[in-house]
Amino acid sequence: MKNINIHKLSAKEKKKLHTWIRALIQLIYFLFLPSVYTAAFSGVKYIFTQIGAQEKIALTSFVTVLIVICVYTVIFGRFFCGFACAFGSLGDAVHALYRYLCKKMKKKPVSIPDRWNNQLSYLKYIVTVGIIILCFLGVYQKAQGTSPWDVFSMIHAGNYKLSGYIPGLILLILIIVGMGIQERFFCRFLCPMGAIFSLLPVLPFLSLSRDREACIKGCRGCTRKCPSNIELPTAGLVEVRGDCFQCQKCIDTCPKSNVHCGIKTIKGNEIWFTILRAAILAGLMIWLGV
Repeated sequence: MKNINIHKLSAKEKKKLHTWIRALIQLIYFLFLPSVYTAAFSGVKYIFTQIGAQEKIALTSFVTVLIVICVYTVIFGRFFCGFACAFGSLGDAVHALYRYLCKKMKKKPVSIPDRWNNQLSYLKYIVTVGIIILCFLGVYQKAQGTSPWDVFSMIHAGNYKLSGYIPGLILLILIIVGMGIQERFFCRFLCPMGAIFSLLPVLPFLSLSRDREACIKGCRGCTRKCPSNIELPTAGLVEVRGDCFQCQKCIDTCPKSNVHCGIKTIKGNEIWFTILRAAILAGLMIWLGV
């Protein structure tokens, strides 16, 4: 087998290679570390349940995972969301399958109108506040059968005893339908952890920006390709987008290669850099016993 010289690949070939590497990382995390999201979310629920009960907050395993993921996000941005979250990976797979089927059947895919997307993105904060209030009041456990992520975790683990989780199962099915018609549907509109991550500060040296003056006039390729419809800031401006999933699609899409990290010598989608971030996160989770 011949060695692949990455530097000699065309832009289209590099884009395809990056897509396959991302899919491979997502698959590995989905199969072997699917509970990271659930563990971090359990940490949030535990903290506010303890606060509501006026009891001491201990450094439990769930709280530790939450803290580590938050610190990781501050350093690397929402790489966890873009590459390692099982729910996010499920959404990407469902959306890709839906688009593929539409293409095969020669039908135009249904999608949520752009004018609704920004308004719907606030819904995840309402969901998060609602869950926090329920935890604070000590009644969240009574509504556990309504949780779609609990149902997802049970099915992923091979537990199909869902008789007490019918509302959660119905919500999960509706979310999966949404995942099909809208890329990153759950992440953008409903994810409570996404709401928390989007509020975290991110170190600017790894946030993405673009050399706007070098762009093709009228080009909005990076924004159109972005699952969050983000308008990238101009290079040099300290402006970090909390809804950026670090999926790297804007980097691969730019015809002039103008998108890069705060460290200009790093584009952000280099294979070694992607694998390094994935390996650091995996090492931390394995160390924590997730």
